[in-house]
Amino acid sequence: MPVPQGRDGSRSVELVKVVKPDFGVDEKQKLRATWIGHASVFVEFPAKSGAERGVRVLFDPVFSERTSPFSWFGPKRYSPTPCTLDELPEVDVICISHDHYDHLDYDTVSRLQQKYQGSIHFFVGLGIKNWFKQHIHCRDEEVTELDWWDSCDVTVEGVGEISLTCTPTQHTSGRTPFDAGRTLWCSWAIEGLDKKLYFSGDTAYQAVGTPSPCPVFKEIGDFLGPFDISFLAIGLYSPPALLGKVHSTPEQSLCIHHDIKSNLSIGMHYGTFRGGISGQYEDVREPPKRWRDAALKDGIWSGGGIEGDGSPVDYDKQGVGLCHIGETVAI
Repeated sequence: MPVPQGRDGSRSVELVKVVKPDFGVDEKQKLRATWIGHASVFVEFPAKSGAERGVRVLFDPVFSERTSPFSWFGPKRYSPTPCTLDELPEVDVICISHDHYDHLDYDTVSRLQQKYQGSIHFFVGLGIKNWFKQHIHCRDEEVTELDWWDSCDVTVEGVGEISLTCTPTQHTSGRTPFDAGRTLWCSWAIEGLDKKLYFSGDTAYQAVGTPSPCPVFKEIGDFLGPFDISFLAIGLYSPPALLGKVHSTPEQSLCIHHDIKSNLSIGMHYGTFRGGISGQYEDVREPPKRWRDAALKDGIWSGGGIEGDGSPVDYDKQGVGLCHIGETVAI
């Protein structure tokens, strides 16, 4: 399934739009989330009274050209990052959902570690801390490893506080053919200044042929919801017979939106990298279209993104929407 191209090999207007981010610098009293592409999301919680900014969290940062152990082989980026790594605002916390290459990128996290020299803290699932100590040379106190349902309060001196919880998903892990499933995969629920955000990472909802969906999302909604905003994976699900146990379709992600009790959910995990199994079966234009069609059928389409009418997502309408790569959603 080829990626569509414009005239003379230029970027097609049918692809997700990429814009230069402003990170919502003029809306520091709001929760702001900027989609960097694929599953990379930069979040800033509201600034408390007297503070210049809020606590900043970066999810699954990937700035490399390929999601692979090799620079010359593997799934390749067809949508550029909206900014360079050096153009990102200062980061306080990095949350990693699991250790697959499209979510844990050696080059990106090592550069961030070198840049901040101990002032940044990594939160990871069980079994991933040793990778950071061995490969990124983090000190023990710079990485916190959590199990599902573990919670942790984080204080950034002079900035503010957040509370984060490592939550379950239906996925897998591994960086080689020999270590599949040896580390924990997770999603993240974070609260700061009365605002709640959910980040799904990578997850399935109901594998083909199974009698019922994964129950953890209703548990997350019951125990930690409702959420003001969520970022849910909606792409790289084809063919469902092979990928249905690890990735959710747009329609299934709509079910996750309801289960976790999200007020507004933004689709992610699409429109950025090409390769792997889904690259043989899935049109890159399909995930956002199916996301919109399912939301319209359910009466909860909030607009925005490549499937919108040119206007940003409607923050006042509870439902699901899209945003451009580099766009900031502020609530």
